[in-house]
Amino acid sequence: MSLSIGIVGMPNSGKSTLFTALTRAKTETSNYPYATVDSHSGIVSVPDGRLEGLAQIVNPKKVVPATVEFIDIAGLARGANEGTGLGNKFLATIRETDALIEVVRYFEDENVVHVDGSIDPARDMETLRLELVFADMDTVERAIERLAREAKKDKTLEPKLEVVKRLAQHLEEGQRASTMEMTDEERDLIYDLHLLTAKPMLYVANIGEDQDVDGLSEIDGIAPIPIYAKVECDLAELERDEAAEYLEELGLDKPSLDKLILQAYHLLGLQSYFTAGEMEVKAWTIPVGAKAPQAAGVIHSDFERGFIKAEVVEYDDFVELGGEKGAREVGKLRLEGKDYIVKDGDVVHFRFNV
Repeated sequence: MSLSIGIVGMPNSGKSTLFTALTRAKTETSNYPYATVDSHSGIVSVPDGRLEGLAQIVNPKKVVPATVEFIDIAGLARGANEGTGLGNKFLATIRETDALIEVVRYFEDENVVHVDGSIDPARDMETLRLELVFADMDTVERAIERLAREAKKDKTLEPKLEVVKRLAQHLEEGQRASTMEMTDEERDLIYDLHLLTAKPMLYVANIGEDQDVDGLSEIDGIAPIPIYAKVECDLAELERDEAAEYLEELGLDKPSLDKLILQAYHLLGLQSYFTAGEMEVKAWTIPVGAKAPQAAGVIHSDFERGFIKAEVVEYDDFVELGGEKGAREVGKLRLEGKDYIVKDGDVVHFRFNV
């Protein structure tokens, strides 16, 4: 599955530093607004200790983790919805992503200027929220004009027009589209508008090494993830042993990026099932709620078209019983049909007709 998460924020909030840490890529992190002019993208492995557990059982030639794409998007400034700074490019790139991570600057550094002259996380979050809301208001207003004309000839469009009108009022109150109460059917009606504030979002509080991470207030009901972006970037440059020693010095058990990547993966509504054999152990990405034929289709479309049955073992049983053979002997290997909803961590082998 090709799904992407955009990293957004004010200029000099640490977006590009975080992106570099995530992807171990070299991007420009200069100390002036709009250093990131063009967006950069990188494919990141999803940390999953279960892969190692499976590999110890089957001794594969290779291990392949799930991945997610991150995109470093040009910094936003007030007035972006009207084209200020890199506003038009910023908004167009966001529209192409499936979810967003907003990096909010908490750290103090006199050598890194803030576009508004001072550190104020609440102000920065409000700026970004309003710029996205204003952009969506423009989209919704154009949609109302179009739908009002078309609904005169096509009465089936009237329900969509009513939802969009409600949405316009909601946005005018400064609220994100994602916070408006809607049925699943109503959400489907407005999906083609690709609203920026309808996208799932995580927040990263980019803090300094000596800042207290306790008591960070929730944003839109979501607890921000505290990240030392510069430290994480330094860790990404180290060998595993050196990184572990550095973490110990900082009093951390593992990089905060692991938590961020996992939360981003789940933010997209994704989960992993596994295939495990001598050639490879692999995590396959599927939407939460996917049925067995759909999961099979991620491997190859022929698997979905010719699906017969899925042989399924839960991860814990697979590891505890020493693999597929041991699970089969004690009845822990199940045969599931087309209506089976694949669970996160299932170890699966598909039967299919070519």
